[in-house]
Parts: sequence; structure tokens; C-alpha cells
Amino acid sequence: MAQTRFAPDRGLTSRMVMTMFFIGLLYVVVVGVLVVLLKGAWVVIMLLAGGMFIAQFWFSDRIAAFSMGAREVTPEQAPELHGAVDRLCALADMPKPRVAIADSDLPNAFATGRNQKNSMVCATTGLLRRLEPEELEGVLAHELSHVAHRDVVVMTIASFLGVLAGIITRVALWSGVGRNSRDQNAAIAVLIVTAVSAVVYAISFLLTRLLSRYRELSADRAAAILTGRPSSLASALTKITGQMARIPTRDLRKVEPFNAFFFAPAFSKEHFSRLLSSHPTLEQRLDQLGRIAAQLGRS
Repeated sequence: MAQTRFAPDRGLTSRMVMTMFFIGLLYVVVVGVLVVLLKGAWVVIMLLAGGMFIAQFWFSDRIAAFSMGAREVTPEQAPELHGAVDRLCALADMPKPRVAIADSDLPNAFATGRNQKNSMVCATTGLLRRLEPEELEGVLAHELSHVAHRDVVVMTIASFLGVLAGIITRVALWSGVGRNSRDQNAAIAVLIVTAVSAVVYAISFLLTRLLSRYRELSADRAAAILTGRPSSLASALTKITGQMARIPTRDLRKVEPFNAFFFAPAFSKEHFSRLLSSHPTLEQRLDQLGRIAAQLGRS
């Protein structure tokens, strides 16, 4: 990654490499199965998959912004938010990303982008209204570390294969392959494609969840060290998590698909599962910040 003053994390780098290796391996398996079983349709599926991959990679930031209702703002429209981002970028010695605001009472923030020069950091109106300036800087530093470490790109690519597996299953079913009862081979092909897609989706889902939990701890650590104020980040975490319980369940459900990109997870109670969570627990995050505060105090 491009050099910044964010603390490097070899553990995160190794996990990203391993995730991309296994995702690539799964991709090869899927393509191989399709080539063997769907000889007549594999070209169309390959073109569709390639087109979707390119579109998601190049337009992931716009897709996320549109889905969350984010709008890019100028320094004149949001001087405090821009000022905080300016200070952090100067402190981290990194290019300034585009700055956006999402009109939502959900207190949260996220970052997207395929590299530091094509990135965006977004805060919701609910977050801006609830946090103190130092708390907001802690959250923004957390999101900027995602951009600096490039784990946003890895998450985008890793999550793509799960989406692709679901689409392949639908294409196989909608194409009518195997509807002719006399063509038993085609029927078996549909079953195999569906089974392989389901397995690929499950594996890619677990891989992205494992990486996502670690990258959140890494971003907390990098933000706390950069700002030198782990207590402010801990305060923001506690405040946001507490406020999340007051958000209507229907609003939480709408944004749950984007949890992997959020600063804090938006979970409705009936859907919460630690195993499937995209984030570590609040206790884990606060415990790590407490240790960092003690280390900074000793130094």
C-alpha cells in the first residue's frame, strides 16, 4: 500500500492475501464447473461475470453511496466535517478522499474506494448530530485507515464472488436447462451448479466475515495510534452502540446488507449472531482501546 502514517498491520495484510487466494481459488472452481457442465452457456456467463466484476470494482464507491443515499458535500456545505478530514489526512500524510453525508438518523460512517485517490468517506447526519468533535475525528480516522490499508478493496472483491454465486444459480434455473425430463445430464448439471454455487456462497460469506472482524480491530488500533486519543474512539463506539438500540428495527434491516462497510454494525435483535457478525463485539473493541491507552500512557 502507499505509505501513510497509519500504523501498518502485517496481520491484516496476511489475512487479506489469504482471503484473496481462497476467493481466487473458489473463482477458478466455479469457472471450471461451468465450462464442463454448461458448454453451451459458459461464454454468456463468463461475459456476465466479467462485466459485473469490472462494474463492481470501478463503481463500488458510487454503488455504496447511492444505496445509502449519500451525497458529496463541499467544504462550504459541511465545514466541520471537511475540517476534520483535512486534519486527519494531513496527520496521516495521505490524499484527501471525497467527503459525503448520508441523510439518515442511523449514527454511522463508512468508506469506499478502489485506492486512496478514488475513495470516499461518508458520515450520516445522525452521527454528526450525536458526536463531539474529538469523537468524530476518531471515527473518521478509523474509516480513513480502511482506505490507507486498502482492505475496502479486498472486501469489495471478496463479497463479489458470493453475489456471483447467487446469480449463477438463478441463471441456471431460469435458463430452462434440464427442464426436459429426457435430458438427465442437463438436470444433473443444474443440480451440480446449484450445489457448487451454494457452497461457494457459504465459503465466501465466512471468509469475508472473518476478515471483516479483524479489519475493524485493525482500523480501531490504527486510528487510536494516529490520533493519540483512544478514549475518544472508545467514547464514540459506546455512544453509537447505545444509540443503535433506539433506531427502528425496519430501518436497521434496510442497512444490514452494508454492515461490513460500517463503523459499527446495524443489527436488528432477531438477526444478531456473533458467528455471522461483520464486527467484533463492543467489549473486544473497548478492551483493545484500553490496552492502547495504557501503552500510550507509558510511552
